[in-house]
Amino acid sequence: MICSITHIISFFYHMRYAASVRVQYVVLLLTVFFTLPALARQKEPEYTETSIFLTVEGIGGTEVSAIVYHETGYLSITEVFNYLRIRNQLSKNSDVVSGSFISEQAIFSIDKTHNQILFKGKIIELQQQDLIATATDLFMKTELFGSMFGLDCKFSFRSLSVNMRTKLELPAIREMREETMHRNISRLKGQLKADTVIRRSYPLFQFGMADWSVIASQRSKGVSDTRLGLSLGAILAGGEANVSLNYNNYAQQQRAITHDSSNNIKPFDRRQQYYRWRYVNNDHRGLRQITAGKIFVQSTASIYDPVVGVQITNTPSTYRRSFGSYTLSNFTEPGWAVELYVNNELVDYKKADASGFFSFEVPLVYGNSLVKLRFYGPWGEERFREENISIPFNFLPHREFEYTASAGVVEDSTNSRFGRISLNYGATRRLTVGGGVEYLSSVASGKSMPFINASMRLGAKLLLAGDYTYGVRARGIMTYRLPSNLQFEMNYSRYKKGQKAINYNYLEERKLIISKSFTGRNMAVFSRVTLNQIILPETKYTTAEWLISGALLGVGANLTTYAILTEQADPYVYSNLSLSFRLPDQILITPQVQYEYNNSKVIAARCELGKYLFRYAYMNISYEKNFKSNFTNVGVGVRFDFSFSQIGLSAWRTNEENLLIQSARGGLIFDGGTGSVSMNNRVSVGTGGIAILAFLDLNGNDRRDKGEPKLEGLQIAVNGGRIFHNKRDTSIRILELEPYSNYIIDTKGSSFENIAWRIKRPTISVMIDPNRVKLVEVPVVVAGEVSGSVYLEGKGLGRIVLGIYREDNTLVARVLTETDGFFSFMDLAPGNYTAKIDTAQLLTLGMTASPSAIPFHISGNREGDVVDTLEFQLQKSK
Repeated sequence: MICSITHIISFFYHMRYAASVRVQYVVLLLTVFFTLPALARQKEPEYTETSIFLTVEGIGGTEVSAIVYHETGYLSITEVFNYLRIRNQLSKNSDVVSGSFISEQAIFSIDKTHNQILFKGKIIELQQQDLIATATDLFMKTELFGSMFGLDCKFSFRSLSVNMRTKLELPAIREMREETMHRNISRLKGQLKADTVIRRSYPLFQFGMADWSVIASQRSKGVSDTRLGLSLGAILAGGEANVSLNYNNYAQQQRAITHDSSNNIKPFDRRQQYYRWRYVNNDHRGLRQITAGKIFVQSTASIYDPVVGVQITNTPSTYRRSFGSYTLSNFTEPGWAVELYVNNELVDYKKADASGFFSFEVPLVYGNSLVKLRFYGPWGEERFREENISIPFNFLPHREFEYTASAGVVEDSTNSRFGRISLNYGATRRLTVGGGVEYLSSVASGKSMPFINASMRLGAKLLLAGDYTYGVRARGIMTYRLPSNLQFEMNYSRYKKGQKAINYNYLEERKLIISKSFTGRNMAVFSRVTLNQIILPETKYTTAEWLISGALLGVGANLTTYAILTEQADPYVYSNLSLSFRLPDQILITPQVQYEYNNSKVIAARCELGKYLFRYAYMNISYEKNFKSNFTNVGVGVRFDFSFSQIGLSAWRTNEENLLIQSARGGLIFDGGTGSVSMNNRVSVGTGGIAILAFLDLNGNDRRDKGEPKLEGLQIAVNGGRIFHNKRDTSIRILELEPYSNYIIDTKGSSFENIAWRIKRPTISVMIDPNRVKLVEVPVVVAGEVSGSVYLEGKGLGRIVLGIYREDNTLVARVLTETDGFFSFMDLAPGNYTAKIDTAQLLTLGMTASPSAIPFHISGNREGDVVDTLEFQLQKSK
C-alpha cells in the first residue's frame, strides 16, 4: 500500500515537472518567434560606402557616392539627379527623394519606408533590397535607374564605375548645347569670357619688329641685279607705324603698265617705298581708324601708283560676324602658300595646286571689308608679296551707318590729286544702300565722279549688288548657291563711251561663272566654268575656261582648258594638265603638259622633283621644254629653313643663258617686356606677340614685386600664333598674332614643382598691340590647404556640407565630406578663416554640431601651409 502511494506520488511529481519543462519550452519558442523578426528589422545589411566614377554619354563624367552590397551597385539618387540637372529634394529623414523628371508634369517620389516609386501617377512596388537609406542619403540599385527612368546603367564591380546611356534629352545635355551655342555666338561677336582681361596699351614710342631680305641674281648674258629690303615696325603716338625700304639696281626694268615713258623704276624709287601710320580704337563709334602715309583706296578710276594721303573711317578693324560666303579663285605659282585675310585677320590658308590654282570661300562680313591675299613662294625671286582685292558685296546691320573718307596725292608723273568719300547705311536687315563721290585730277573726261551703290540679300542663297558711277560705268553682280553647292555668278558692266577714268576702251563686259565642289571618301574635286565676253568699239572678244582641280587617292590634279574666240580668227583652244604625287622615299613629283587642240600636239612640258634632304633643307630639280617657242629651261635649287632665316640657292640654264640666284630673308623681334632680342624666319612687321611669364606671387597682390621669383612649368593653349619656349628665362612667347584682335590664353594645364602653387585666374584675354610683344605676367599664388573630419557617434559621416569663410564673413568655398567623413580644400590665400557646417543641412537632418565653427589661420610662406586638425562632432537633436 505504501509502495503504491509512493509510485502515485512519484508519477504526479514527474508529470508536474514535465509540464513545467514543456511550459518553459513553449515560452522560449514564443519569445524567439516574436523577437527574431524585430531583430531582423533592426539589423541593417552589411554594405560598403564608397565613391564610383559615373560616365554619362554625351555629358561627361563625375564621382558620385555609392554603396556596394554583394557586388551590386547602388547610386546616390540626389547626386545622380543633380549631375543630370533633374529637379529633386531629399526628405529630412533621408528616406524619400521627390521631384519632377525632365518636365514639371512627370512627378516622382522614391520612398524607402514603403519600398515603392510613384512616377507619373503610377505606383511601382520595390523589393526590400532595391533601396538603401543612410543617415544622410538614399541609394538605389543601378538597374532601377534604367527600368524606371530610362537611364540605362552598366555597373563594373572591378573598376567601381558606371556607364550611363539614355535616349532622353536630359536637362544637362540641353544646358550644354545651349552653353555651346552661346559660346559660339560670343566668339563670333568677340565677347569671350576670361578670368583676366588685358586691354590695348598706347605707348608714345616703342620699337618692336624688323624684317630684311636680300636677293642677288647673276646672269651670264645681260644685267645682274641685287634687291634689298628692310621693313621696320613700331608704335608711335599710340598708333601702328610701318616703314618698308626697297632697293633694286636693275633700273632698266619697266613697270608692267605705265602711263608714259618717264615712269621707269629707279634703284631707290619712291613708289617702291612704303610708310604708314594707323591709329585704331574700335571702341569709338564715331571714328575708329585714322591712317596716314601710303593708303589703300578702292577707287573706280584706274590708279597704278601708290597714293600718299590720309584716310579716316568708323569701320572697325576687327573681323565681324559673317552672313555668307563669296567664292574667290585665282592662279599663282605651283606649290605656293596663299593666306586669306579679312580686315587684317587670317581666316583661311590654302596651298596652290600643281598648276598654281587656289580657291577660297571668302566670308562676307558686315561693313566694308579689306580682303588681302599673302603669297609665300618656295624660291628666290619673290618670297612674299601681298595683294588687296575688292569684294563686290557690302552689307551693314539694320540702321548702322559707316563712312570712309580718303584724300591724297598719287605718285605718278603729274602728282594727281585724289579724294573719295563713301557712305553706307543698313536700310533693312537685307538691304544696304550707299553713295559718295570720287575725285581724280588727271581724269580728262570728268574729275568728279559721284556714285551710288546697293547690296541686297534675297533669301539665304541669292545675293545682288550694283553700283553706278556718273559718266564712267554701271555694273551689277548676282550670285546664287543651290543646296547642292552648285553656284552661279553673273557680272555685267556697261561703260560710258569716251570715258577716261578707267584705262581701257571697253563698252560692255559680261561674265558667267558656274562652279561646284564634289567630295567623296577618297576624293575632293572643284570644277568651274567661266565665260567672259568683252565688247570693244570695233569688235568683241570672248574667252572660255573650264577648270577641274582636285585630289584622288593622294594624287593632286588640275586640268584647265582655255578657248579664245574673236571675230577675226578661228577659235584657239588648249589645255594644261598638272599632276602632283609622291614617289617612294618621300620624293614629290610635279609633271605638267600643255596641249594645243588646233594643231593636235603638245606645245610645252615641264617636270619638277622635290625632296626634303633633312629637317631644314629642301631640294628640287626641274626641267621645262616649250616646243612652240623652242625654249628650254633646266634648274636646280636648295632651300634652308632655319629658325633665324630662310636661305635659298638656285641655278638655272635657259637655252644659252645661265642664271644664279641667292636669297635670304629673316626678321628681328624686340621684346621690350623681357628685354630680349630674337630672330625669326617669317614676316613680323605689322603683327603682334605676347610674352608670358609665371611668377610666385608671395604677397597675393597680383603684381610682380621685387624678390618674387620666376617659375618653370607654365603650359598654355592659345587660339592662334606660333608658340616658342625660352628655357633661359622660363618665358613663353606667342608670335605672329593679328593686331587689334583678342586672343584667349588657357593656362589650366600648368604643372609646377610644388603642388601648393596654383594659378588663381587661369584664363586670360589679351588684346594684341601692333608691332609689339606684350608682356603678360601670370601670378602664381601659394595655396594653403585645410582638412579635417566630421563624425556622428564616433563614425565618419559623408555628404556633409561645410562652408569656409574669410574674416569679413564672405564665403570662399563650400566643401562636401567624403563617405568616411573626411574633407579638404586647397587654394586658400594667406589669412584668417573660419570653417562652419551648413546650418540649413543640420536643420534638415535634425542634428547639431560641436563646435559650431572652427577658426584657423593660413600662413604665407613659399612652400604653402597645411591645417589638418579640424574635427566636428554631430549629435542628434533632442
